[in-house]
Amino acid sequence: MAMTAGTTTSFPMSNHTRERVTVAKLTLENFYSNLIIQHEERETRQKKLEVAMEEEGLADEEKKLRRSQHARKETEFLRLKRTRLGLDDFESLKVIGRGAFGEVRLVQKKDTGHIYAMKILRKADMLEKEQVAHIRAERDILVEADGAWVVKMFYSFQDKRNLYLIMEFLPGGDMMTLLMKKDTLSEEETQFYISETVLAIDAIHQLGFIHRDIKPDNLLLDAKACNGHVKLSDFGLCTGLKKAHRTEFYRNLTHNPPSDFSFQNMNSKRKAETWKKNRRQLAYSTVGTPDYIAPEVFMQTGYNKLCDWWSLGVIMYEMLIGYPPFCSETPQETYRKVMNWKETLVFPPEVPISEKAKDLILRFCIDSENRIGSNGVEEIKSHPFFEGVDWGHISIDDTSNFDEFPESDILQPVPNTTEPDYKSKDWVFLNYTYKRFEGLTQRGSIPSYMKAGKL
Repeated sequence: MAMTAGTTTSFPMSNHTRERVTVAKLTLENFYSNLIIQHEERETRQKKLEVAMEEEGLADEEKKLRRSQHARKETEFLRLKRTRLGLDDFESLKVIGRGAFGEVRLVQKKDTGHIYAMKILRKADMLEKEQVAHIRAERDILVEADGAWVVKMFYSFQDKRNLYLIMEFLPGGDMMTLLMKKDTLSEEETQFYISETVLAIDAIHQLGFIHRDIKPDNLLLDAKACNGHVKLSDFGLCTGLKKAHRTEFYRNLTHNPPSDFSFQNMNSKRKAETWKKNRRQLAYSTVGTPDYIAPEVFMQTGYNKLCDWWSLGVIMYEMLIGYPPFCSETPQETYRKVMNWKETLVFPPEVPISEKAKDLILRFCIDSENRIGSNGVEEIKSHPFFEGVDWGHISIDDTSNFDEFPESDILQPVPNTTEPDYKSKDWVFLNYTYKRFEGLTQRGSIPSYMKAGKL
């Protein structure tokens, strides 16, 4: 049928076309956003250099030389940023961690000799379990939250099968493994680790982030030679600057019937043994454990950064008692206990702890309106439990808390006949690649503790 002059005919857009439009839009937005960010980062590095030279009181000739060296590094950085980074650039040394969606390997970058922790996440699992928003959140936050209390990310890249985060390697292991190796921690040890974590949590709060998933698995321990800090990791459930992260991660907990109460009747020693026996399995579960989540997060009626202090109180209880206060045989029963914390948060009389410690735990694990920290972090620092802590200078003895893991086939190529086609969905991982200036412009060798076989 002929169309008359001046008339237009619209056609419905197919899903394929709509997706192509979305990809094009995201590509353009990311391209120009990255240009602006790179320019700002370059200016920031230049300003830091000038400030450092002034503080050192360098002569003009020395300043000129330093600027020239810096300019060469910037040029090298731009060149290396254009270089495609992949698995071939790293040598895998050993598996140091496993999780629900992948694993963590100790790797060495072949050209620089630097040692890193490579977090490998299977794309199929990310898509199937609707974890794309979570891993995107983690990648973005690790780029933005560049400080002493957050595990540093140097690179991120992807291939057909996996996503890769190349992280700072912390040779002290994680708090979960430390707690599984020990019955309980002393109050002196607990004071140190909790005070360190207070500083770490406060640091991300100051950046505008709420972690929401503070638990021993996500507290990594540095070695003494590297200042001995606790550092936060795993920001997959973090919220704050990014709003596209789902809160229904634990949505099934209210629907399953509670287990029997045999766990309730155990003494503290049996509880600790049972908890530690099942703990590793919980860490690998796609649901995880709700033991450390604040009740207001479950309710989804509104929460703020104070939910992270609740989690710290649960961890402190576990350090001193040997198991968290709401542990049960099933996540559903743990959820019920958390929501009824006024009745279920009790201290076993056979495990004596000081009144100062008990008071701080109860100040952390209380309704958010009355929770310690609501008037600022100084309220926490001034609690009697932290008496004697030098908040400006905290250190720790060297530790070794990595479990041994058998090799896996996560990095092995699979036959083309069985390789699923994720290419049509790859646009959801757009702009995942990241390269840090320090990572590309420094050289290094294997640290002495690696050569000595102290892992």
